[in-house]
Amino acid sequence: MPFPPPPRLPSGPRRRTLLVASAAGALLVTGCSGGPGDGGGGPGGSPSTTERTRARAARDSAGLVARYDAVLAVHVPLAGRLRPLRAEVVRHVEAFGGTGSAVGTSAAAGSPSGSPSVSASVSASPSASVSPAPGVVPGTEREALAQLAAAERELADRRTAELVGVDGELARLLASVAAAGAAHAFLLTEGAA
Repeated sequence: MPFPPPPRLPSGPRRRTLLVASAAGALLVTGCSGGPGDGGGGPGGSPSTTERTRARAARDSAGLVARYDAVLAVHVPLAGRLRPLRAEVVRHVEAFGGTGSAVGTSAAAGSPSGSPSVSASVSASPSASVSPAPGVVPGTEREALAQLAAAERELADRRTAELVGVDGELARLLASVAAAGAAHAFLLTEGAA
């Protein structure tokens, strides 16, 4: 008598696993979020390289917050899905030394209780933008989510590549935020078949 085939398990991580990993990443970000002068003395991570990498990371995360705000302004029904991810990106800005104001209200976020607004403490540069332009939001929710996922994925890949040039706390912070970005990209594309 032949045995029945084993039940088919879904490929890839489950949503709950990614949410737990994302929450763990947030805890690491909180634990590793020193000031701009941290982690600069070791080999391969001069203070100027560390400060530039940290400033670029804060600027990139602030740009990602702006993307979330733009999508939320156009696609208000996505607010329940995007607010938690946006809030985590705001924490990333702050962890990298950018500034965030918990009392500011972002009208684009569509939150009557007031979502934190973020501005990086450094000026933007052309290399920090992820194409297409941050102000251009696709007309459909599905395309908007795909664009956000692509931005999260590209930024996570860039941060992973930057790990080679830094060490210490900043390297751990970059790795943690890159992992959170990859989880965000997955969550943004989940269910969009």
